[in-house]
Amino acid sequence: MPEGHYAAPPADLNALDEKVWARTVSRDTDGVVQVGGIPVTRLAEEFGTPAYFVDETDFRARCRAWADAFGKDADVFYAGKAFLSRAVVRWLKEEGLNLDVCSGGELTTALDAGMPAERIAFHGNNKSAEEIERAVRTGVGRIVLDSFQEIVRVAHIAQSLGKRQKVQIRVTVGVEAHTHEFIATAHEDQKFGIALAGGEAAEAVRRALKLDGLELIGIHSHIGSQIFDTSGFEVAAHRVVGLLKEVRDEHGVELPEIDLGGGLGIAYTSDDDPREPHEIAKALNEIVTRECEAAGLRTPRISVEPGRAIVGPTAFTLYEVGTVKPLAGLRTYVSVDGGMSDNIRTALYDAEYSVALVSRTSDAEPMLSRVVGKHCESGDIVVKDAFLPADIAPGDLIAVPATGAYCRSMASNYNHVLRPPVVAVRDGEARVIVRRETEEDLLRLDVG
Repeated sequence: MPEGHYAAPPADLNALDEKVWARTVSRDTDGVVQVGGIPVTRLAEEFGTPAYFVDETDFRARCRAWADAFGKDADVFYAGKAFLSRAVVRWLKEEGLNLDVCSGGELTTALDAGMPAERIAFHGNNKSAEEIERAVRTGVGRIVLDSFQEIVRVAHIAQSLGKRQKVQIRVTVGVEAHTHEFIATAHEDQKFGIALAGGEAAEAVRRALKLDGLELIGIHSHIGSQIFDTSGFEVAAHRVVGLLKEVRDEHGVELPEIDLGGGLGIAYTSDDDPREPHEIAKALNEIVTRECEAAGLRTPRISVEPGRAIVGPTAFTLYEVGTVKPLAGLRTYVSVDGGMSDNIRTALYDAEYSVALVSRTSDAEPMLSRVVGKHCESGDIVVKDAFLPADIAPGDLIAVPATGAYCRSMASNYNHVLRPPVVAVRDGEARVIVRRETEEDLLRLDVG
């Protein structure tokens, strides 16, 4: 058997591992998978495939779990880059979460959907002057400064508007979480933040404190993505608190906030073992409190930025099987009506996913399969290696769970394939929250 994620087939191909599926997903008595009480066969008939289906009940429950875990003395900012729409903004607002945006488009979506500006944080390593002006003018709660140039730029714009903008300084703390090298963000050799090493972060604080247009409220760090333990946060917090102590000793100022970023992982396969929000909150609070006590500092208000950890597990992508191509002695290629245009993560990050036959059950033998898309690219792989029933056939529906984060938000029109819709399902009702693209949409943008 070729090397892959699975060493052996699962005991029951029809079983759904609750670790990787949204909370209201189950098989009905006919063997058809359902979400929010609606069979996927009916969803496919009404909305077509491929399509993303979001379990709204699960999404809201995860928002509440994060808010409850950290309590009123901390701030939870949903990282909008994972997936953002006006419906999602409304859910966040109603469930008490704040929102982290990193572009003018995300900011516009947030404001249009009614998120109060003071509950928005604005990130990004290269914010334009127009984006900064819009953020300051609308009164965003904080702008995360990412460079020496941006310190001056934000201060100048805020002062010209007669405002004093609350800001944090993003620092790179030299801690690299155990993750894919392309999504690790805390080591010095990368585009984000200002390095602690060499005193650059301390100099950034000096400059920010001197500028009338800025109110420096804290330090921000982010150590990576798809992280399953808090050991990296412990080292990062130690170094950030060390900077807070330097600031207190040099300037007589105790900055009131510390943002530890996001990056907490989710289960894409049964091998993944993410921690619950209350466990993460307890660990991070204990780490920061201990470090501050050792440094003789008051414990600052903590912020975190879960994105994937909220939306990732709440959605799955539904596909229809097309060509089934056995390769003797290797595996069977199962082609679907989507691919890298709706999920680039496998090609980009070598990401692992699970997959299941969802339109029926099967007693057939397990078959080592590779789920691939319809694009003209050999790397157009959705699931590298998984076991599907040997009787899988054109017209069957299969679903890939845990696709709520970084799938629709990174989707493309490669080969002029249309981006799928996002459909929210809750209590027996389904509604489109992002509609499917049409060929008219493509032509409307093509003005040549």
